[in-house]
Amino acid sequence: MKILLDECVDRRLARAIAGHEVRTARDLGWTTIKNGELLTLAASEFDVFVTVDRNLAFQQNIVNYNIAVIVLRARSNRLADLLPLVPQLLSAIPACVLGRVITIGAT
Repeated sequence: MKILLDECVDRRLARAIAGHEVRTARDLGWTTIKNGELLTLAASEFDVFVTVDRNLAFQQNIVNYNIAVIVLRARSNRLADLLPLVPQLLSAIPACVLGRVITIGAT
């Protein structure tokens, strides 16, 4: 699957997401783009959008976007806090549904 990491996710997490094509918003120069426009752009090129933005699902009507969203809930967006979520993330990716949000980690 093609996966886009939001700018708020430590870009080094991409190395841990084995078996998938992973890019970051920073790699693409999309760091100043707001969430709605970012999701529209991402949906044209990616299958899954990974973020730590807990409010994204409340701020955007995800069902309107042709992309699945995974929200990582960790203590912080530091790599050390995100790496323990990778096994759950890798399990969730194949089960993603376009227009839906999956939350991984502490609630």
